[in-house]
Amino acid sequence: MSVQRQLEQAERLCQQRSVRFTPTRRHVFTLLAEHKGAVSAYELLDRLKLLEPNAKPPTVYRALDFLLSQGFVHKVESLNAFLFCDHFAQQHPMQLLICDSCDLVIELHDEAINQAFNQQAEQHGFTITNQTIEAHGHCERCRKR
Repeated sequence: MSVQRQLEQAERLCQQRSVRFTPTRRHVFTLLAEHKGAVSAYELLDRLKLLEPNAKPPTVYRALDFLLSQGFVHKVESLNAFLFCDHFAQQHPMQLLICDSCDLVIELHDEAINQAFNQQAEQHGFTITNQTIEAHGHCERCRKR
């Protein structure tokens, strides 16, 4: 799906949810959608300054908090980076494979992994409020080098 169509879909969802999709939030959304892979907040800030010269770190972090809350992006905790979610229109399980050589991040949506993880949590009397499953290793391209 094109970035423009993703932006239109996000705008519709924001209208349905009665949340404001401000110009800055749109800019950060678009920058993430155009970027392939995970990107740090400061890399986003550098790009955002081309569109909004007065942008500061809090500007980006507020926009990222909003995009995270709406499910438009995922935080890659171990890289302290953000990844655009192509499947933001619906709730979905999410697991990340992260290459330690090239920083490639692959988003998985395996319901079986999600269910097994939740079952284990329940068996231990644990209630999950926020879940990020990340696995580090080496992608096929880097293993062949």
